[in-house]
Amino acid sequence: MKKLKITLVKSPIACLEKHIRTVEALGLHKLHQSVIHDDTPAIRGMIFVVKHMVTVEEIEQ
Repeated sequence: MKKLKITLVKSPIACLEKHIRTVEALGLHKLHQSVIHDDTPAIRGMIFVVKHMVTVEEIEQ
């Protein structure tokens, strides 16, 4: 199964509350912090909401 490495590259401080909560739900708290999640439609939807604040890399495992 594919995995996604998600990295926070922009601060969510001045963003909408929905975006802040989505970043927290992804498990990101600090700038340049990375987390690894399974590639699921739910995670893809969360990434789409905050695509301007994160970078995504696909990891084969």
